[in-house]
Amino acid sequence: MDNRRPMVLKIGGGEVDSPEFLERMSTVVAALKRPLVIVHGAGKEIGRLLEKLALEVRFVEGLRVTDDKAIEVVEMVLSGLVNKRIVGALQLKGLKALGLSGRDLGLIKAKKMTQPAGLGHVGEPGIVNALLLNRMLELGWLPVVSPVSQDEAGAVLNINADHVAQKVALGLKAAELVFLSNVPAVLEGDHEIGALSGADAEKLIKMGIITGGMLPKVRSALSALEGGVQKVLITDISGMERYLAGKVVATMITK
Repeated sequence: MDNRRPMVLKIGGGEVDSPEFLERMSTVVAALKRPLVIVHGAGKEIGRLLEKLALEVRFVEGLRVTDDKAIEVVEMVLSGLVNKRIVGALQLKGLKALGLSGRDLGLIKAKKMTQPAGLGHVGEPGIVNALLLNRMLELGWLPVVSPVSQDEAGAVLNINADHVAQKVALGLKAAELVFLSNVPAVLEGDHEIGALSGADAEKLIKMGIITGGMLPKVRSALSALEGGVQKVLITDISGMERYLAGKVVATMITK
């Protein structure tokens, strides 16, 4: 691991309601002892609240369809409940965690996503204020970023956290981008893929093997590698613990 250049850690939304996961994740982060930015999702909890409110839950190509009512739920859960829960867990390990969203300090300039069609208040990240994040890292702070952002007109947009993590990694010229998921690796059937080149990843996407929520992760990984990030890992918390111990983890994607 290159401990001089930052790491970007994206935490999947399916794990952030688990006290055990938060404890293990915080322990790993504390042990890394390097500049780090965390980007997180909250998909499962957003889905639960939408269902309680009898609001429709739909996905297109792994991206949540977000209408006028849903965007309020998305921001409430992501930038409020989940963001502060993660910050609190990190604080318990003595880390100077700071929670913010893409809207705070104009961190992420976003625009509405038009393809695929019909996503509603879903955006894509444009410019990330890397200077701001680097200043926080110089102060020894640990930014914890909710992907909710806004466009130039102030419209709130739900952005896939994988896409935000990729943009943050590019802006920081990060050495590594890690997608911490609820699966140990990219899977081909029951087989864990330990290493994946960009060309192989594109082939698996075309074959329909990489689908659903893994699709934006792998596409974000490929974009990050093209932009200069050295390597991208897709793994779960156990894999991250092994990585910290210097052992092989899956999946490592290289250009």
